[in-house]
Amino acid sequence: MLIDLTLTYKPGMRGVDWEPAKTLEDDGWNARTLHLYSHSGTHMDAPHHFGCDGKGEKYIDQTPLETCLTRAHVVRLPRTQPKELLEAPDLNLQPGESLLLHTGWSAHVENDDLYRLQLPRISEDFAHWCVAKKVAILGVEPPSVADVTNLPEVTRIHQILLSGGVTIVEGLTNLDQLPDHPILFGAMPLKLHRGDGAPCRAWASTEAIQL
Repeated sequence: MLIDLTLTYKPGMRGVDWEPAKTLEDDGWNARTLHLYSHSGTHMDAPHHFGCDGKGEKYIDQTPLETCLTRAHVVRLPRTQPKELLEAPDLNLQPGESLLLHTGWSAHVENDDLYRLQLPRISEDFAHWCVAKKVAILGVEPPSVADVTNLPEVTRIHQILLSGGVTIVEGLTNLDQLPDHPILFGAMPLKLHRGDGAPCRAWASTEAIQL
């Protein structure tokens, strides 16, 4: 079974708006003009987001498809507190596998003050651990891996991960529906020319997977 891990984009979400471009009554079809912040909703960061070179792919349109589809482990952190500093898990990962952090934080998506301004953060040691383990994708439920109100912190954590070859996917949801065994995880970003990041459709299979 496939589980959708993507937030629904709708007006009122930070960085999301749209307006009618065509209507069935006047033009014969319905269409919208979309206005999307590149890091709105469920999205993938490119190294360019914080001036990094990553693994040679600087922009989101240079992200190889094989980077977007990986074997992933879900880490359960059910008692995560606001602004909690998350430390590296005791987990044996193989190089090229991904890590999804289930904190339950997506339940707060309608409360922007809590969801965005008090989010749990990845510690610097955790970020270095991801690089050392050659984690392919670090996926989190909050809209960022670090405190967006603290520029030195948010810059430092992103630069460690993105410069170290770790792709970041933020704004995940429905991680509670995933099993505890390794799964197939996919996150497919919009292919935006020289993009610093892009909204993506994220999903996972509940079946055990070997890659």
